[in-house]
Amino acid sequence: DDLSASHQNIEANGGHWILKLNKMLACFAVLSCCMVLTESLRHTSQHINPDRHAAGTFVKALEFKHRLRVCNAYPGNAAIDIYKGKGEKLNGGAPMPYKTCNDFVAPLKAGDKLEFKIGDANAGTFSIADLPNNDAVLFLVIHRHDTLSTAVAFESHVFANLQNAQVAIIDTYKGAAKSEPRIMDAPGKGKNSRSEELRYESVVAVNPGVYDVTLVGSDGKTKAKNSLVTTNRESFIILRTGVEAKQGPSYPQELVVYPKLDPSALHSMAAPRAMMLAVFAILGCAFWA
Repeated sequence: DDLSASHQNIEANGGHWILKLNKMLACFAVLSCCMVLTESLRHTSQHINPDRHAAGTFVKALEFKHRLRVCNAYPGNAAIDIYKGKGEKLNGGAPMPYKTCNDFVAPLKAGDKLEFKIGDANAGTFSIADLPNNDAVLFLVIHRHDTLSTAVAFESHVFANLQNAQVAIIDTYKGAAKSEPRIMDAPGKGKNSRSEELRYESVVAVNPGVYDVTLVGSDGKTKAKNSLVTTNRESFIILRTGVEAKQGPSYPQELVVYPKLDPSALHSMAAPRAMMLAVFAILGCAFWA
């Protein structure tokens, strides 16, 4: 009996030591894994640090896309060239004739000067005072200052980044003649004709569609007419041009629309809705000088 009891104690103690040994082996295995992981991380960091140093910071300054839109509303046969600073010609190839507009994608910053030239003669200089902190279309038009002199004047506007089509209406005509701009639905089968008056020196939001724009004189007669096709997220210009010059040739009232889009651009869009003219801005922004 004593031998049996002693044998049971030995087995119990043996089991106890085996349990302790298993625990010790488990701890050793965990410790070994930790050491391997630590060493692995140490080696990994040695490879990461040089790459991080080479890559530099991942924080970059925001860069905004500023599209410059220029219209030549200066009456005359001579076309103009546009330079940024003293040497960078923006319009590249041919000069811009009267009643034309162009878009230019060129980096601009506050303090830049835009020079307008006719041949080698400087017609005028426009200075940029500030720029918006968002993507925008920056619009600038050169036109006649008055009916007597040949001096130039500028008008400018920044189009907001909106969902709706935006239309800026600008009067560059110089003379005694009076006329008001109007927008109406283009003629079409089964369409109810709508017509609304536009205001000069303002910007309106217009739903996508095909429209006619007219100049109606004080006598009720149409003096000029043009077509306008609008799409969302685009900015449009309507210019009244011409001059009743005291000296030199005169030029009649005309309507310039830019950009000119193909009506097929609307085929994939929903059916036309109400015209929805909403005046939301008055021309003339502080960042232009």
